[in-house]
Amino acid sequence: MKFRPLHDRVVVRRLESEEKTKGGIIIPETAKEKPQEGEIIAVGPGGRDESGKLTPLDVKAGDRVLFGKWSGTEVKIDGQDLLIMKESDIMGVVG
Repeated sequence: MKFRPLHDRVVVRRLESEEKTKGGIIIPETAKEKPQEGEIIAVGPGGRDESGKLTPLDVKAGDRVLFGKWSGTEVKIDGQDLLIMKESDIMGVVG
């Protein structure tokens, strides 16, 4: 990938949601909600505090994260559907 996020932004690839419910009911593509879980692909260098000191991000590439339903901006890079969001939009790391 030839994209480097700036400041406290991260690039996230959504993880695919389940095709079936636990009871075995198949969910059609049109009825699925977009997953709120993803894998971090790239991270920016970090934000700056009031004194100008660089504060690194708490997440790194490869982390699985949960984020808000309406978080981020959807983009297509190298044919992949990705999200660009601020680190503050991430609710937590899974695992």
